[in-house]
Amino acid sequence: MKILVPDTIDLDLAHLTAAGDNAVVYAVDKLIPSEHRDAEVLVVWRNTTENLTDAARSMPTLKLVQTLAAGPDPVLAAGFADSVAITSGRSLHDGPVAEHALALVLAATRRLDVLLESQKAATWNKPYNEAQSNPATEQLYTLDGANVTIWGFGSIAGRLAPLLTALGAKVTGVANSKGERYGFPVVSTGELPEVLGTTDVLISILPATDETTDALNEDILRALPQTAIFVNVGRGATVDEDALLAALQEGRLRAAALDVTKVEPLPADSKLWAAPNLIITPHVAGNRPKGSAHLVTENISALKDGKPLTNQVAG
Repeated sequence: MKILVPDTIDLDLAHLTAAGDNAVVYAVDKLIPSEHRDAEVLVVWRNTTENLTDAARSMPTLKLVQTLAAGPDPVLAAGFADSVAITSGRSLHDGPVAEHALALVLAATRRLDVLLESQKAATWNKPYNEAQSNPATEQLYTLDGANVTIWGFGSIAGRLAPLLTALGAKVTGVANSKGERYGFPVVSTGELPEVLGTTDVLISILPATDETTDALNEDILRALPQTAIFVNVGRGATVDEDALLAALQEGRLRAAALDVTKVEPLPADSKLWAAPNLIITPHVAGNRPKGSAHLVTENISALKDGKPLTNQVAG
């Protein structure tokens, strides 16, 4: 098989090439070269919209598109034929995203943003010290005993939840169907309003779909306690940014941390930059797909053998 490999990541496909497959590196920001449009497998990582649209239109022998991103929405929107199998990179980013989510949760809970400003001003922040040690407010500054709700309880949440419980938090998941996942209780999306009132930290790891657009809206924000924290390491499209901005400006939310925004890079004139009590990181939670070569090799081998593909989302 001819396999097109993106120039944005080094993949060790020695096992496949030793078996006679032809791995060709291509540029993700240019049109697919005419001599390689006969490829049967396209591996995708940080491709431009134009590249994906061109690939969908110009590669008639394509059998598999393997994206290394956890969210396959750009590939699904490119217009590949129904006969083309599309597989996602779900699980490749679990460790890095869980790590960053935990960092943001701790930073927002311990208000490291406030302490950093104090450091810049060469100020020993006594009011902060008093607040975090005062019995009336100390619970705001710790995860020990906190109710953490993870909205979008997939494999990343499965990696994150034990880290939170190790620090004393009580974790509840939210997904399309209720039950138990990874050893944690999960309520259905319809039951979310029932748990928001006692949520101290709401973490979103929602994918971008028609159903999740602006899922974090004014109603959800108003259902949260005024002392709650919101963290998003999922997709920017899932947050009504105007509603979030208003909640922060009006003091209806203690703090928030965003690794993703609707428009990326976030424009310099965005009001989010100056929003009070908001931490912003430039979509860096993932971007390090671990085990990519293994997943690519596994799916190409399955394709040859007519076996089920891992993480298949279409085709």
